[in-house]
Amino acid sequence: MSIEVLNESGEAEVNEQMLIDVCSFALQAMDVHPDTEATITLVDEATMADLHVRWMDLEGPTDVMSFPMDELTPGGGRPDANPLGAAMLGDIILCPAFDRKQAEMAGHDLAHELALLTVHGVLHLLGYDHIQPADEREMFALQNEILADWYDSLAARDVEYQPKPTGPHAFPSAADREELDRRMREREEN
Repeated sequence: MSIEVLNESGEAEVNEQMLIDVCSFALQAMDVHPDTEATITLVDEATMADLHVRWMDLEGPTDVMSFPMDELTPGGGRPDANPLGAAMLGDIILCPAFDRKQAEMAGHDLAHELALLTVHGVLHLLGYDHIQPADEREMFALQNEILADWYDSLAARDVEYQPKPTGPHAFPSAADREELDRRMREREEN
């Protein structure tokens, strides 16, 4: 896997190697071709808000956005789709300033939130979404399984980034994230 991290956020405390590690792990877990490339870009809240309104027609910043490359067919990386060869998968955009607030509200640290959102972004790049309730349950279950397996793999590889959180929102259901999104909107409005 070739994962490039571009930190345009001004945030110094982001562990770029951890982001590469969790992204690579998620892609391997999804049986994506080992020569696949992806980019993770960290942006500030103003940039994320601009992207959010431009691409989703929604006001304000958000936690993660994914932009799959056009040459890939939707669902191209899903296990039930035709296998992909080496390709540029796309871009995951993270907003550490926004994600820090979300992490605090969820009761864990920024590093875990960024790992969680990176896995979420990978799944979006592979064609998963959470528009329909059944798809939402599938995506969040897969996200949590990959993230938990990644933490387990760190111990097996004798690698340490951040401790595996144990709080109730560390491996959230879709309903947990919906509630967190609602609370974040209320916080931003006040």
